[in-house]
Amino acid sequence: MNDGAVSRAMGATGSPAVAEDVIVARDLLIGMETAKPWHLAHVSTRGALAILRDARARGSRATCEVTPHHLLLTDEAVRELGAGAKVNPPLRAEADARALREAVRDGTVDAFATDHAPHTAQEKAGDLLRAAVGFTGLEIAVGAYAAALPDLPLSRFVALLSTNPARILGVPGGSLSVGSPADVTLFAQRTWTVDPRTFASRGTSTPFAGRVFARRAIATIVGGVPSYRDASVRQ
Repeated sequence: MNDGAVSRAMGATGSPAVAEDVIVARDLLIGMETAKPWHLAHVSTRGALAILRDARARGSRATCEVTPHHLLLTDEAVRELGAGAKVNPPLRAEADARALREAVRDGTVDAFATDHAPHTAQEKAGDLLRAAVGFTGLEIAVGAYAAALPDLPLSRFVALLSTNPARILGVPGGSLSVGSPADVTLFAQRTWTVDPRTFASRGTSTPFAGRVFARRAIATIVGGVPSYRDASVRQ
């Protein structure tokens, strides 16, 4: 559920930031005690970031990721979109979103993740309590990340989406080196408007509908085979 005054005013029981902070602290302590690497998915609070930095200073090998919606949106989106903005972890306060963006810039954040949850419009319909959790994130990811962090160097942008996730997971890929899997996403500085009707995903629920982004994924190659091409791209 979404936390904050907005959600409570709409009759929903929130999931406060401290709930995430406590779990992050617990998990990082376990990771350090067992000398195991630890990955934190979808970090959404400034408190969790502070705990992670402290753990790393004490030798933790933990990594973390952030989503486009936690970088760009706050729980105020719930007032406008209702269940359309319901996600887990919930959208947080502006101070949290600002802290997440800074954590990307200073290297605390290791990876970008879409948190793609392709629910149908029917699954997202209804009140905040009963609607499905999450929304589609795949189609908007490149544009949303660039909008949240327009000053981010391109090399860092690529690393957060490809090289770093491959390294964290210990899988081949994430680079264009000879012998690597030929899985490639091509993107361009091209202004576009988010229109869920054009999504390849079966899930069309997104809180970014109607938003204008300046960067766009225009083609993908999977295993050396072209799998997607924007209609505006010439062969």
